[in-house]
Amino acid sequence: MRIFVLGGDGFCGWPSALHLSAHGHDVTIVDSGVRRKIDAELGVESLTPIQTLDERVAVWRNVTGNHIGTIDLDISHDYAGLTELLAAERPDAIVHFAEQRSAPYSMKSPRHKRYTIDNNVNATHNLMDALVETGVDAHVVHLGTMGVYGYESVPVDLPEGYLTVSYPDRDGKMRSREILYPTNPGSIYHLTKSIDQLVFQFYARNDGLRITDLHQGIVWGTQTDETVLDEALINRFDYDGDYGTVLNRFLVEAAIGYPLTVYGSGGQTRAFINIRNTVQCIRLAVESGDQVSGRPRVMNQVTETHRIADLADLVARVVGAEVTHVSNPRAEADTNELSAVNDHLIDLGLDPILLESGLLAESVDIAHKYADRIDARRIPASSYWNRERETNSGVAAGG
Repeated sequence: MRIFVLGGDGFCGWPSALHLSAHGHDVTIVDSGVRRKIDAELGVESLTPIQTLDERVAVWRNVTGNHIGTIDLDISHDYAGLTELLAAERPDAIVHFAEQRSAPYSMKSPRHKRYTIDNNVNATHNLMDALVETGVDAHVVHLGTMGVYGYESVPVDLPEGYLTVSYPDRDGKMRSREILYPTNPGSIYHLTKSIDQLVFQFYARNDGLRITDLHQGIVWGTQTDETVLDEALINRFDYDGDYGTVLNRFLVEAAIGYPLTVYGSGGQTRAFINIRNTVQCIRLAVESGDQVSGRPRVMNQVTETHRIADLADLVARVVGAEVTHVSNPRAEADTNELSAVNDHLIDLGLDPILLESGLLAESVDIAHKYADRIDARRIPASSYWNRERETNSGVAAGG
């Protein structure tokens, strides 16, 4: 299949592009380089040294013989360039990672909120509109987030996108219908993903576009079977307060002898997935595009859930670190329960990799190997969800 990977230079996009290429697909990365520009803005780099995109794809070709094309394009603002590209190349599938992916970054300031809305919503809508204008029948696989569901405790396994509701009509007769599961976004970033769902619903119904929306949990791990083939192919490892995932933060804190910082009580439950499973899910979704019609297919891309405090204890046992609790910069419940259905991806062949599999040691090794690149000043959270949270945090709040 001819596949475009939008945002293919990023943390999930790069290993997904390699994985698709390794499985015989004709892959082109479309990326504006904005993630690297954000590194410069924040004054922080990936813990792992990242080569330029041109160098990365050149090494991939040398190692495997497979060619990955690259196109520099900002799909959120260059609509003409996007339509010209689609009309000329007519891909079979498009993997859409081209959105600002950090909740803390989206909450840093009014400017960052506006940027996230502008970039993410425009990127998604431009893609939908361009497909309609060009008549390209490409299956779109979009990386969404479990965060669209919110983090309320509800006594139900979160369904895959849709909920059956019943209500009385004006004559008192009960009616039933399926609706998108009500969203409850906890940040501007999550808000954009919630808007994406409605955009997809409209274009699937109105124009017959084929769309798969993957609601992904927090990704842990760094390497995949493809990125380990050469050090120049290594994936990103973000650890800073804006882009670093909770597990990465714990690992770099342990690597430099800091206590593991848990926000608030640590009673928040989150969904997780290993990066190797992420790329497998992307491929499984792409290759099953003929199953999508009528409405967006929603799949929960998650393999397990953990309370943050339990995750910290797990890492502490592995690396021999201490755990400390700090002020929570996020406006969220102190505790919640979370469970989600993931039947669609399991049925397609997903083989879940769990934190207890032993692969956590790989991430520990990476954190120690590149510990000299850690900038400890960048670990603590610097984004607060509102003024009350910022006021209550204090300078000593840290990560």
